[in-house]
Amino acid sequence: MKKNLYILICLILASGISAQNAIDILDKAAAACNTSNGLSAIFAIRACSEQQNTAESFEGKINMKGDKFTLQTPHILTWYDGATQWVYMARTGEVNISVPTGDELQLTNPAILLNSYRKGFTAAFKGESTAPNGKAACNVTLTPKKKSDVTKIELQIEKYASLPASIVIQMKNGVSNTIVISDVKTGVNQPDSFFRFNEAAYPDVEIIDLR
Repeated sequence: MKKNLYILICLILASGISAQNAIDILDKAAAACNTSNGLSAIFAIRACSEQQNTAESFEGKINMKGDKFTLQTPHILTWYDGATQWVYMARTGEVNISVPTGDELQLTNPAILLNSYRKGFTAAFKGESTAPNGKAACNVTLTPKKKSDVTKIELQIEKYASLPASIVIQMKNGVSNTIVISDVKTGVNQPDSFFRFNEAAYPDVEIIDLR
């Protein structure tokens, strides 16, 4: 009886420590992004679909400053100024203007995910590992508190810099997106206009306002 009680107490204490570690790790990561005075990074994405048995990979670049960001991939450019989003698709020559939801932004901007995880997710510390960039990292899993298209998010946070190193997003439809982040630079303080679509630079595009 005493042995079982001892084991139960150990399990409760361990789960409390894990939860606290996860929260501390994510709080430090959010603070690192928020105090970076502007951040840029190169990333690689691998999207896999279990149902279709397909995989797609591409690279891109992200610039972030607070809630603002730009996202550059081989075929799409995205600007978000904290309220409005512009998505330019080179293949069609179109720019879609929208006001994205919080859920949509969480899948696009790691800083927004880190700042909003307390509201929508339960965090769990999953130990330490070596990130793809070779640095020591802490592993944190986020599970949605409510039903969502996202079933799980796995984060690797650099242990000492507290910056995201990799993100794995598992979707309800069987799609898995693995994002590996590299070449992170802080202090890249772009002006606010950098995060808005410049019509003068794209005079021939068709603008589709979805707001």
